[in-house]
Amino acid sequence: MPRETGRKVIAQNKRARHDYHVDETFEAGLVLQGTEVKSLREGRASLVDGYASIDNGEAWLLNVHIPEYTQGTWTNHTARRKRKLLLHRKEIEKLAAKTKEGGLTIVPLVLYFKDGRAKIEIGLARGKKDWDKRHALAEQQAKREMARALRHRTR
Repeated sequence: MPRETGRKVIAQNKRARHDYHVDETFEAGLVLQGTEVKSLREGRASLVDGYASIDNGEAWLLNVHIPEYTQGTWTNHTARRKRKLLLHRKEIEKLAAKTKEGGLTIVPLVLYFKDGRAKIEIGLARGKKDWDKRHALAEQQAKREMARALRHRTR
């Protein structure tokens, strides 16, 4: 059987891009159990309430929901367990320093398979104010309306 190649997106956290200004992104590996991988291969996961933290020089992913594998047995995993993130030491130190400054948090953005391995894109993010969110929505609507007007004009 040939190895998987390319990138297959499992879950995206669109709410994170809406609620936060993402300053910097990092790609991290995940330490998973067997039934978690099977559940991810079915395309089942939710990043909505997830966040990451740094404890004792290790990065951890919390509150990410990977549902139990439907055909699993007593060896099934718990849905919202603490999962270790695999990052380089310098990346962990950088994230720890930035989050200690205050006002910054680490949020999961995209969960995907890259060449057959589960990866997660995490972002160093700063919370948006309500007026920022309204401004971003107004910009998106203006872009959509311009694209729609151009599309109808060329017909």
